[in-house]
Amino acid sequence: MIELQSLLKEAVDKMASDIFISVGVPPTLKINGQLIKADDEKLNPETAKKMISELFKTEEDFLDFVKAGEKDFSTSLAGIGRFRVAAYIQRGSMAAAIRVLRFESLDLGQLNIPTEILDFHSKKKGLILVTGPTGSGKSTTLSAIISLINKKRSCHILTLEDPIEYLHKHDKSIVDQREIGIDTKSYSMALKSALRQAPDVILIGEMRDYETVSIALTAAETGHLVLSTLHTTSAAKTIDRIIDVFEPSQQQQIRVQLSTVLTAVVTQQLLPSIDDSRIPAFEVMIANPNIRNLIREAKIPQIDAAIQTGRAFGMMSMDMSIANLYNEGKITKETALAYAVNPEGITKYFK
Repeated sequence: MIELQSLLKEAVDKMASDIFISVGVPPTLKINGQLIKADDEKLNPETAKKMISELFKTEEDFLDFVKAGEKDFSTSLAGIGRFRVAAYIQRGSMAAAIRVLRFESLDLGQLNIPTEILDFHSKKKGLILVTGPTGSGKSTTLSAIISLINKKRSCHILTLEDPIEYLHKHDKSIVDQREIGIDTKSYSMALKSALRQAPDVILIGEMRDYETVSIALTAAETGHLVLSTLHTTSAAKTIDRIIDVFEPSQQQQIRVQLSTVLTAVVTQQLLPSIDDSRIPAFEVMIANPNIRNLIREAKIPQIDAAIQTGRAFGMMSMDMSIANLYNEGKITKETALAYAVNPEGITKYFK
């Protein structure tokens, strides 16, 4: 049976995103969206328990998990890496999902992020949202922007994350990273104190509730650059989601506030590429005067059309991005059609 330390090292070496420990199957790695067995031997209740117990820093922490039936925590192994662990009980046996967290060593040239998005690092204030389903690379895109700010600007960057996925070292900027549940109790509590910590840039791992959204809008309005994520699948749906967080009596006021502070919305998804890896496709909405007016006047359904005609402002529709990947030979036609917003209309962009 593979030892825990060897399993974690293999996951890091093979660029796995996640590790799964569950009775009845061998320890399993998730690499480029595919599940790959890390051993031939299936785990039994005892071997799973031994492996999971070794993840805990103290016996007291392990006993707390046994009593509660679930526990989320971060752990580091010297010379190997940092991991976010979700340990739980399933069908009477111990199991764990382990996220591999990476030090900031992003090769921006390999990430396939458009320059229109990377250029957001120069923005001094406003709200930038990166959206998409779980596992679509939102954290990587945000980390790339933070990395550029850190390298090129002299400012105070404060990140609030659950968990911290990329560790940034101070460069031209000072980067303070706080982990929800470890360094602070909640996003809303961390955000309230953040405004007293003199940040120039605030990264919020996710805008989950009314209080977090409200404080984020205020922070952007008072001259901070705020970056965050939502689990939405288009710019229009993102704007609707933010406005819907508020009571109907507040929504017109929020439309006006959002139209003023919003800088951009990026929506992304990961597509299978020809070389068996994954490659991102993006929708990019830039808040130009037309977009701001549509938000203010509650004409959200017209935003998709505004993106289509906003190429001169750096905007790009999801289907245009997917078509570009196909035209560059990075994805197959079948993949392009499968992931397109409008499979019939996307073909007009094909070369």
